[in-house]
Amino acid sequence: MKKALVLALAGATSLTAVPALAGGFYLQEQSVRGAGRAFTGEVADTGVSSLWWNPAAIARSPREVYVGAHAVFVDAQVVNDGSTITYPGGVTVPVQGEPRAFNPIQNGVIPNFAIATPVGDRFALGLSVAAPYNFTTEYRDNAWARYDGLESGLTTADMQLTGAMQVTDWLDLGAGVSAQYTEATLSTAYPNLAPGAPDGVSQLKGNGWDFGWTVGAQARFNALTFGASYRSAIEHDLEGDVRVVGLAGPLAPFNTDTAGSAAFSTPWIATFGARWQATERLALNAQVNRIGWSEFDAIEVTSASVNQTLPQRYKDVTSGGVGVDYIVNPALTLRAGAQFDPTPTPDDLRTARVPDGDRWLYGVGATARLTDSLQMDAALAYISFDESRINHDTTFYEGTPAQTVTRLRGDVNGEGAILSLGLRKTF
Repeated sequence: MKKALVLALAGATSLTAVPALAGGFYLQEQSVRGAGRAFTGEVADTGVSSLWWNPAAIARSPREVYVGAHAVFVDAQVVNDGSTITYPGGVTVPVQGEPRAFNPIQNGVIPNFAIATPVGDRFALGLSVAAPYNFTTEYRDNAWARYDGLESGLTTADMQLTGAMQVTDWLDLGAGVSAQYTEATLSTAYPNLAPGAPDGVSQLKGNGWDFGWTVGAQARFNALTFGASYRSAIEHDLEGDVRVVGLAGPLAPFNTDTAGSAAFSTPWIATFGARWQATERLALNAQVNRIGWSEFDAIEVTSASVNQTLPQRYKDVTSGGVGVDYIVNPALTLRAGAQFDPTPTPDDLRTARVPDGDRWLYGVGATARLTDSLQMDAALAYISFDESRINHDTTFYEGTPAQTVTRLRGDVNGEGAILSLGLRKTF
């Protein structure tokens, strides 16, 4: 029973292993204005739309509120390429089921909100709500990838309280604290011992609150602004329930319903960028992000009877891009940008739950001034995913006579589009 519980948690606790539209499971879509230039100028720009990237962004902004939403559409397929399953006694056969999974990454909507106000002549306070790790993938019950994952549902809400200060006429500093709520539902198919028999299913539901912090600075030298920020890793500890159902015959004792927890860390993010106001109308942007994915090195699984470490071995990556803003007239600003974002997932551990690959992001956008105090932002982004390969082995019922091994191999390709719309109002 101990082994069954470990495997139930192992199959269901890739808690953050949810494909997203940035490398790994991170969502960049925290600003509609930023989406229009592929998130390449946020750390050096001002206003509440840039709060996620730099807490110093509100030091000189007026009293302002922002609300935005990003509709995400993904067209992807995950194709079987020689996956096998080895039953007790050493009998190895191909994994049965649908050989091609279409659109396992679900479409969705990502919301943002932020508000800030000056406090006196040199200080400002802000509050923002973001969804930095939030997506869903689903495979059909008979998909070839089911032994890696059936459903991956992750919802996060990051609520950040920010303070900023104009230190000198050229230097601004900011700091913030975040409370991050995480909720997850994940399920995985478990093979019964007879080839062709219906699978069992493990499922984990968990949630929890955890905390982090961020600091940032902006320095202005005439037409040139430099920005830098650091967002801490957050150690998550989700408490929930683990169920294994549908196992038959000699596997029936492995069915269980028990409490469990899983601990893991989201990455730290260091961001550097510059914004050059080349002319009265033209601004050029550049931004580099160093993302500490090595924090997601393992998942620590704990229950009343078992402690287990599940390796993930994500690697640190550097993403970056360039963008442009052009003021057509006082009522209209246009934007465009491009960004390269490499995957942190290791080639030898890539799962069907995280069919991730390097990607290019291209964005175009605009801001329309509707009134003296109200602006509408809109953006359209296209994401091109490089082809990647799934390479993941799982041992079920390890250390028992029922030990069964799946070796999933497959190819992944796809593309995505994001339609973003937001409003910013000063008051």
